[in-house]
Order: sequence, then C-alpha cells, then structure tokens
Amino acid sequence: MCGIAGIVTNETGGVDTATIHRMCQTIVHRGPDDEGIFVKDGVGLGMRRLSIIDLAGGHQPVFNEDRNVWIVYNGEIYNFKQLRQELEARGHRFASNTDTEAIVHLYEDMGADCVQKLRGMFAFAIYDERERKLLLARDRLGKKPLHYAFSKGRLLFGSEIKSILEVAPELASPINSEALAQYLYFGYIPDPLTAFTSIQKLPPGHILEFQNGEIRTRQYWDLPQFATHAPASEEECLEELEHKLAEAVRIRLISDVPLGALLSGGTDSSTVVALMARATSAPVKTFAIGFKHADFNEAHYAKIVAERFGTDHHELILEPDVVQTVETLTHSLEEPFGDSSMLPTYYVSCLARQHVKVALSGDGGDEVFAGYDRYGIQSRRQAFERVPAWARRWYREKVYPLLPRNMRGRKFSYNVSLPWRERYVDGISFVPAFEREMPLLSDDFRASLSGKNDPQRLMFDYFDRAPAHDPVSEMLYVDTKTYLTADILAKVDRMSMATSLEVRVPILDHVFLEWVTGLPPDWKLRGTKQKYIFKKLAERVGVPKEVLYRRKQGFALPLAEWFRHELKDMASTVLLEPRSLQRGYFNPQGVRQILAEHFEGRRDQSGRIWRLLMLELWHRNFLEAGSRESSPASADYAVSEPGGAG
Repeated sequence: MCGIAGIVTNETGGVDTATIHRMCQTIVHRGPDDEGIFVKDGVGLGMRRLSIIDLAGGHQPVFNEDRNVWIVYNGEIYNFKQLRQELEARGHRFASNTDTEAIVHLYEDMGADCVQKLRGMFAFAIYDERERKLLLARDRLGKKPLHYAFSKGRLLFGSEIKSILEVAPELASPINSEALAQYLYFGYIPDPLTAFTSIQKLPPGHILEFQNGEIRTRQYWDLPQFATHAPASEEECLEELEHKLAEAVRIRLISDVPLGALLSGGTDSSTVVALMARATSAPVKTFAIGFKHADFNEAHYAKIVAERFGTDHHELILEPDVVQTVETLTHSLEEPFGDSSMLPTYYVSCLARQHVKVALSGDGGDEVFAGYDRYGIQSRRQAFERVPAWARRWYREKVYPLLPRNMRGRKFSYNVSLPWRERYVDGISFVPAFEREMPLLSDDFRASLSGKNDPQRLMFDYFDRAPAHDPVSEMLYVDTKTYLTADILAKVDRMSMATSLEVRVPILDHVFLEWVTGLPPDWKLRGTKQKYIFKKLAERVGVPKEVLYRRKQGFALPLAEWFRHELKDMASTVLLEPRSLQRGYFNPQGVRQILAEHFEGRRDQSGRIWRLLMLELWHRNFLEAGSRESSPASADYAVSEPGGAG
C-alpha cells in the first residue's frame, strides 16, 4: 500500500527530483516506510510506501527488464502469484516478489487491457518510454483514489489532491460550485468531480491515457446485468455464496506484516471475522470501539462476536475530545465531507494501527445486499405508483404548499407524490426538504444549480444507465456508483491511511460481487427482511443471532447531543460569523433557523449542521490555511480498556 504522485510533460527537463519529492512529502502518512522517485526526460514518478509484501525487495518505481516501462502503484493485487507464474511461462523475468512487478510485465503483454486481469484494489501510473505515453488506472469499485489535472502543458496526478496543489497551487481556484452543490445535497462529492474545477478524480473502473498532450479516458468495467441467475434452492445459493466469500476473504490474508480485522459488531464485519477465523490457525486480531453514551455503544456486540470466534480482541471505549478531533481532521480533508462516521472510522484505525499494518473490514455489504432501510421504504412506497401521475402532480403543486409547516406527515406526503426515481433521490437528499420550508441556499447559488448543474441530475443519469429492470436493483446500482465509492470507500481510505493502516474489503471483491449482482432482488430484500440471504450465510458460519437480528445502527455518533453540548459553541460561532455567511452559499435566515430548531430541541437538525460545519471548516482549515501537511497519526481521546484488551 502506498501513495503515488507524478508529473508528465512533453518538455525535456521540465520535471526535477525536488518537485516530485515535494509531492510525495504531502502523503507521507500513506507510506511512512520508504520513498521512491524516478525522473527522466520530462517525466517524474514518485511514491511513498507502506511495506506489506516483499518488505526488502518492494522498492518502487518498478521497471521491466529493458527499463523502458516504469510503474508507481498503490494497492494490493491478490492474484499476483498466479499472474507471475503465467508471465514467467511466457518468458518474463522477475527481479522481486512484489505484486507491483506483475503489473509491469502484464502491461508489456496486454497494454492498457492489463487491468482486466487484476483482482484487487489499485491505483497506478505506468509510463511507457517507448511510446511516450502515461497510463493511469483505478480499480473497479474505487477503493483506492486517484486525482489528476492538466495545467501548463503538464499532466499532474496523485493519490491525494494535496500532492497536485503542492506544486500547482493556482489550481485551488476556482472552487467547483457544482461539486459543492453535490456535497450539500448528498454529503459527498461524487466522481469525477472534486471541489476544485481544474482537478478531477479518475472514476472507478476507468483508465486514462496521456500521449502527445491529449487525455483520453475510458471505462473498462461496470457492474454486470442484475438478476441474471436464480439458484435452484436456498441451500444451493448459500453454498455458492459461502464458497465465493470465503475465497475473497482467504486471498486477502496474504501479508508479510501483522494483519487483523475491524469489528463493528454488525452483520458484515462479523461474517468476515467468522471466515477469517476459519482460514487461519492463530487467533484473529480484532479491533472495536465504543462510546460511553449507551445508545451509541455497540462494543458489546463486537465482544460477543470476538468471544464466539476466539479472537485476540482489542476494545476502546472512547470519551473523545470531539472539538479537537474535528479541527484536526478538517486540516487534512481536501474536500468537504459530510459523513460523521469518519470520526469512529479514524478512531478504530488508530487503535488497529497500534497492533497491525493491515485490517479487513465488512464495508460494502449494505450496497451489495440491500441493507439500508431506504430500500425497503422505497419498495413499499411503490404502491403509490398506482395513483395517476396527474393526481400526484396536482397534489404537489396545489395542496402541499397549503399544508401547515409542522403538520405530521407533510414531508412524507410530498415524497410519495413524486415519480419513484425522483422519490428515491428526494429521500437521500439533504437540501430539498428544507428548501421547501425555508430557503437554505442563497438566491445566487440556487440559480446556478439548474440544467446540467442540477445536483440530482447525476443520480438520474445513473438510473438511466443501470443494467437492471427492477427498482431494488436500480437503487443498488445507483448507490454503488455514487454513495459507496465517494462516501463509504473514500471515508475508509482517508481515515485509515491517515494512520498508515491498509484496509481490505472482501465483500467488494469483484468476482464475488459480480455473482451476487446476478441474484434476483428477493434474495437480497425479501418483504421486510433486509440482506436476507447474507444474514442466512452469517448464521451458517456461526455469527450469533443476537448480533444479526437487531436494529441496524451502523457507525453512529451522538451528533444530536454533541450539537447541544460539546459542539454547540463551535457550530454557532463558526456558522454565524460574518465571513461564513458572506461566502454566498446560504441564506443567513435559513442557517439561523436550522441552528435554533436544533438547539431548542424542536427538531433534530444535527445532520444538516454537521454538513454546514464541515464545509466552513474545510474553507478555513484546508483551503484558506493552504494546508498541505500530512494527516495526523493519532487522536486525542481518553481511553478505558475493559478486560485489559489493547
């Protein structure tokens, strides 16, 4: 696991080692063990290494035998030993035992199509001196990030935006208003946008080729057609499911350094731990955190799972200095990010990194097996499609505006009057419902969000492209292409790499995922039963039922309470200061109303407040401060360790 950065220009001598070193220094947290730089004829490739495989021989950049193809690479290729055998049989000679070198030789044989053979997570840059061409590639689901920009005849790229801004600070302006609107609506900035107009993310499952000053991107992978095969029986389905997921877990146990698992006490991480325990002879090291606030403490469920599978369990009950942690993390966040579960993800990564360099997680299960409540809710609301469209439109336009603002069911009635796709997007958007009550966005900012800049347009585009013919599968596709990549996986990558921890995600193994995608939707959502077949699998591998069949909580935080106590002063001071209100995004009265409703206990507005706060702190702590330093390696919190774990 590494961080990568580089510059390619047609100008000989246009890149020097010192410049690439500066780019790499901004991402030391991604690779504290080593730095590698190669510069030649206007091309510079750099990397920071977190040593996982072939500790002594894995130095990058890596070359082919003729030293005319170079690579810097971030990720893990789990089938590299098989690829190596095939490549050696075709005459390729290897100088190391790394997965990186397999990619170089595969590129020699297949060119850009080499990505089709890779099983794992990756973002890499290959420079082919023979053709004077750069290839950038990102894995199928977007587990590893990759950003790029074209400026002054140079292509710049990096695992993080910091690397690009370090050597091209002018690219910080202008800010991308379309991306900020996406953030305000959904809490994240979806690919390919970034918060900076001149910088883009390479989307998952895409490659970029840069040659003769021209950039060409193309998609090499997408989710296959949904609902293509129906198992003959539940037993047959479970046998295949178990076999494929067990393999996905097993191949992710390859490591030359200590390895463990992040254990939340939910279905997904518990199932991964169960399969890890089966595949290893030594006890699995597991890591869990909890909060002293009882309603948000799931640590006891993690302990039940740990005891069931005899793991070497490490648990922290946190009393975080949340103000300090928020300040610290927003100095390293390159874009506004609205998922508050980044805090517990960061804390558990800090805990795990004290003991291991690699950890498996259960991320992806909800998007793959329909685990979120919204899938069931929107499926049940399909009944409203029987109401004629003209009648629903008449209700929205004529009746809804007359309803008292605080009337029970008002928001619900508006939502069910929409066509079903619009209903789903309205349900996952944070701005529109409040806009119907009191304008939050300023007139100028709202006016800029029409036509192609409409934040919801991206969601509808993915609905149109979904390889599916039923609502559940369409929703899963949209969330996999947007929320999973730009929120869940971005959060896991940023928070774990801030602590120099590699996280592997077996549920998102693409071979496993392609098979699950082909299952009919009722294997995933059966009536009111979410993740139906996956919970049956969890039972089958021994996860206790008291863990499986309980109210879903996720990595939740006591945000509502924090914003009435610990974070109240920060929120009110930061959001109501003149410089915040004068940025031009918001109607000041709308901001004041959100804060007043929450502070007075009239309505839980903690989600909206968090997103507004993260946006303003990004402006101050990253953008205006010109922050390029690497992320922190530890958090400020008081710790107690029940049972002496840790």
